Amino acid sequence: MVWRLRPRVVALWALFVCVFIGLGGSCSPERYKAQADAEVYKIIDSKWQEDFGSRANYTVSDARPLPNDIRIGDVMPQSGMLTLAQAVAIATVQNRDYQGQKEQLYLSALDLTAVRHDFAQNWFATVDAGYGRDAADEGVDAGGDIGFDQLLSTGAGVTTGIALDWGRFLTGDPRTTLGSILYARISQPLLGAGRKVALENLTLAERRTLYQIRSFNWYRQDFVIQIIEQYYRVLQQADSLANAKSSYESKQKLLERLEMEAKEGRTARFQVDQAEQSTLSAWDGYVRAEQNYKQLLDRFKIELSLPVSAEITLDPNELQALVDIGISQPNYPPVAAVETALANRLDLANSRDQVEDAERWVKVVVDDLGIQLELVADASVDSTEPTEYRRLQFHNGTYTLGLEGDLPIDRKDQRNTYREALISLQQRRRQYDEEAATVELEVRDAYRRLLEEAESYKTQKLGVELAEKRVAVNPLLWEAQRATTRDLLEAQDALQRAKNSLTSALVNHTMAKLAFFRDVGLLRVRPDGMWEQGEYGPAARADAKE
Repeated sequence: MVWRLRPRVVALWALFVCVFIGLGGSCSPERYKAQADAEVYKIIDSKWQEDFGSRANYTVSDARPLPNDIRIGDVMPQSGMLTLAQAVAIATVQNRDYQGQKEQLYLSALDLTAVRHDFAQNWFATVDAGYGRDAADEGVDAGGDIGFDQLLSTGAGVTTGIALDWGRFLTGDPRTTLGSILYARISQPLLGAGRKVALENLTLAERRTLYQIRSFNWYRQDFVIQIIEQYYRVLQQADSLANAKSSYESKQKLLERLEMEAKEGRTARFQVDQAEQSTLSAWDGYVRAEQNYKQLLDRFKIELSLPVSAEITLDPNELQALVDIGISQPNYPPVAAVETALANRLDLANSRDQVEDAERWVKVVVDDLGIQLELVADASVDSTEPTEYRRLQFHNGTYTLGLEGDLPIDRKDQRNTYREALISLQQRRRQYDEEAATVELEVRDAYRRLLEEAESYKTQKLGVELAEKRVAVNPLLWEAQRATTRDLLEAQDALQRAKNSLTSALVNHTMAKLAFFRDVGLLRVRPDGMWEQGEYGPAARADAKE
């Protein structure tokens, strides 16, 4: 069979192909990605409250950074010496676990976009075409469907569209048909849980995103503390290395002096042997301290997601700054600190709101125990045959309006769901009570640890002063033959231990103070990745209820 295609037919064929190809390639993958990013970050920004911390450094690695986000090129020094702020900034940009937390936040908001999408007008369009042939004839059929569906806040579902049947129109066959069918369906729950279930799905999705934002900011606080502690622990080991070197050099000088005196007969040989043995032990301690320092530094590089072979050092001035500051005590009574934590802790706020979620779900499933009644309306209108697809015969359409009900005859599944919801509510309440008690315990423990580390620092500082006096006085006593070589060696060992203990106590106190601010809920992460103290006070937070 040879078909003679009319110009209009050719044009329609071209239109059909262009629509199919055009719709298929209307958005590039990059554009889809950009649209998703824009929608996700708009949601996160709208739910991010100021007392959570700075709104920065939460974009995923393959998304366009925000103006306040840290950029690795701005913080990586060419000298290779990292300050504390630079180390925290690098970790915020590159740490693998931090990246995973950002991705969890992104995916939570991305899930919300899908739920919100159900409550928007969701347009759809389909096209189909086929070729058929048998012994008597052959032909081309084509069709399409376009319309939208939408879920309303009342629980109603709306679907409407128009279906086109091109028949053999594109072939120019005289038996051509070109028709359309307009159809619509509306269903509205009147009794039962239908409306509440629809809204509950949206409410839970909204609140899950808020929970994830809180969890991310709680994680950021703990993350900053971990990086700061690792930074100071490396410096603490570097200080121990310097003390070990100083001790070795002092013992080496003493050994050389004793050997000279032994040759002159002024010192017994066993005292030289004591000094030599102590010097060897000091050298071994120095070597071990050096290896421990290198190991801690390499582990810290991994935490920053830097190559282990990277040549970096940490700024010793950061440790000296702690020495200059000394210790300071937060002037917060324990009772007020607990009240502030119960009001401000982001993790506890999530647990508290999840109790509300469980209470709301009980109300939803209660409605599911009774009569379920739904109003349903359908309409279907055909076009005028054979080719007037634009002229719809509304007067000959099919219209239906009715009620669909489900009587509470068999409600075992609903009964079980209701009972599970009640038990889940009790579990959530117990979980919140336990978490609130745990928060109180953490605050009290953090407060006690802060006092303990402060006292330890004062004690170790006195210990260093006494050890220094002992080292200074023992040579004079030794000259007067009132002290032995062992006394000199033990005094040097005591000074080394005291210095190491003092540095450890200083770092411990610093970390205890940061942990206290975190546990009370006063730690805030700045755009540069460092921390600051939030506003103190037991006022309840004003989280928006989604």
